[in-house]
Parts: sequence; structure tokens; C-alpha cells
Amino acid sequence: MSYSPNWLLARFNTQLPPTAARTLQNQSGAQRAAVLLPFLQGPQGLELVLTKRAVHLKHHPGQISFPGGRIESGESSKMAALREAEEEVGLSPADVAIVGQLPPQATSTGFVIEPWLGLVHAPPRWQLQLDEVADIFHAPLAELWQEERWQQWDWQHQGRQYPVYFLHWRQQLIWGATAAILHRLKQQLGKP
Repeated sequence: MSYSPNWLLARFNTQLPPTAARTLQNQSGAQRAAVLLPFLQGPQGLELVLTKRAVHLKHHPGQISFPGGRIESGESSKMAALREAEEEVGLSPADVAIVGQLPPQATSTGFVIEPWLGLVHAPPRWQLQLDEVADIFHAPLAELWQEERWQQWDWQHQGRQYPVYFLHWRQQLIWGATAAILHRLKQQLGKP
């Protein structure tokens, strides 16, 4: 099974209606953040770029994530995702073609994350900001989408039940908001 950039473009139609985005963004006390899901063409088809957060960070140390962070005042979520990717891993915005946006992902920690999908069209020269990013790797979609890699657990928090997704990929455990975003993407794209 091979995933190609043409397949991604043909299958992807996830622009969120503006009213739904505003509803999530305006949640009381929610902090807005944006992430970039960078896709590369690899030997097995499309690969998704993921990072491992530095272990000394106060929030989510050592977890697998996408390049991203808080949306600054006067900045769009797309601008924030591209800026953060450049700051964290050295990915130039000029080398990324944005192909879509997933619906915002609310977290139990008070964030609303706005995920953007981008095709990287030039060979990247990764420059990790080691204060934030410990490692970077490329995961083939064909491997990430294998059903046997996925698990779900229901978590009770402050009177609400949240599905928590876990994805085992090689020696990595991907979970939390990153796995939730990947799960939504997997549902949206399906198989080629």
C-alpha cells in the first residue's frame, strides 16, 4: 500500500466551517495553539514528520508531537504553525504547500489545537531547536494506519469522558493530542 501526494490532495477535503472553528476557539479560558503536519515523499510513499519533545520541558516532556505552539497576538493559526515549524525544526515556510486543515482539537489541559497539513516540496535540512525538540523522525503513513498499532482507552476527567488514543510505532508511543489528531486524519483520509 502506497500513499502519494496526489492521493492526499485528491482525498483531502477537511476545511472546517468557520462557525465550528470559532465555537472551539472561543471556549472560555481555552488557549489557542497551531501545529503543522508536514508530509514528505519517502521510499514507501507519503511520510509524516513527527518530533520528540525535549525531556526537560515543563509540559509533555519526551512526548511525540508535531511542530507547533501557541498562536501569538495578531497571528493566524496557519502563520503560527509555519512559524513554529521553522523555529523548532528549521522547516522554511517557502518549502511547504498547505493542503488543508483538520478541525480543531480540544485538550483536557485547556488548549485548542488547530492542525494544518503541508506537503514539503524541497528536501528539508533539519535544524532542531534542542531547547524544545530532542529528535525528529519520518513515519510512513502505510505503517501508521495499520489497525493493530492502535488502541483506545476512555478517560474520566472533571466529570467528562475523553477517548484517549495510543499508537505504537517502532519504539515510539504516540498518544494524547498527537494521537487524537492522527486518528482524525486517519478517519478523514481512509486507505488509498
